[in-house]
Amino acid sequence: MHISPVLWQFLTKWLAASALFPREASTIAPYADALYFFLIGMTIFGLILVGVLVFGFSIRYRASRSPVATQVEGSTLLEATWTIIPLAIFLVTFVWGALLYFRIYNPPANAMNIYIVGKQWMWKAEHPGGQHEINNLHVPTGRPVQLTMISQDVFHSFSIPDFRVKREVIPGRYSTVWFQATDPGTYHIFCTQYCGTKHSGMIGEVTVLTPADYQKWTEQSTSGMSLAQNGERLFASMGCNACHSGTAAARGPNLAGVYGSKLTLTNGSQVLVNDAYLRDAILNPSQHVTAGYAPIMPTYQGQISEDGLIDLVEYIKNQNSNYRNQQTLGTSQSDLAAPTTPGMVKQ
Repeated sequence: MHISPVLWQFLTKWLAASALFPREASTIAPYADALYFFLIGMTIFGLILVGVLVFGFSIRYRASRSPVATQVEGSTLLEATWTIIPLAIFLVTFVWGALLYFRIYNPPANAMNIYIVGKQWMWKAEHPGGQHEINNLHVPTGRPVQLTMISQDVFHSFSIPDFRVKREVIPGRYSTVWFQATDPGTYHIFCTQYCGTKHSGMIGEVTVLTPADYQKWTEQSTSGMSLAQNGERLFASMGCNACHSGTAAARGPNLAGVYGSKLTLTNGSQVLVNDAYLRDAILNPSQHVTAGYAPIMPTYQGQISEDGLIDLVEYIKNQNSNYRNQQTLGTSQSDLAAPTTPGMVKQ
């Protein structure tokens, strides 16, 4: 089938400018569009086929031509054909869609992670380097970006149509999605799950930069402390290092290098230590007691914000040794043991 180059150029430009069909700005977009067009083509073909058959049968078996109804015997071959062929097409679509789904929702191992917190009615992005954005997201081209998302209140849905990215953002649970932007520019962010009176205003922008420009932006936009550094301060201020010091006499398990490993719990089950497990272990420690330790850790439910949980998770993820924990613990104990001048209160 030959299409005029002028017509093809018109169609591609019209589709790219149409709000119903945004441009392809990520590596996954062409694969999603291929499946989408296949479904449209299959639907149009089925519509035309059924329409032609209905029209043809209405002419052939019209009342003036067949005033007396006659029994038309069925054909086993015909029935098997119209059963097997659609079934094969549906199975192809199912496998195609499943492969695409797993490709979209399983990020590469080298993906850069950015945290997204949804709340009525805004999106907050937190970069590991300490950059914080509201209703904006800066990313580089040519690098896979994983979004680890959670809601602070109600159900939301994070959508970037130009990237063919859409993922539910759920209270109390991390959800992830990834993309790799291909073209520098500005792209829309939408919430596609009704979340309250200002749902339509829960929008933002993704700014895609070249790697060099993104590096400049990160250097100019940092708050001075990374998420892991903020998590370290929170870890020490809450006294977590008193039990998780990594020493032989510690009352809590060693957290250095624990991320990505498998832990054995007191009930004999094994769990993979990932972001979701660390968050849940902080909020519901009695359900995640490591084998060999007593269930003495208190719950921090309602005491730490989602931002604080992200900082703690990021700190534990990057904790390769217990040197800092033991150092801050020793400093804290020295401060508590030091004599104070009468009339002065230790802060």
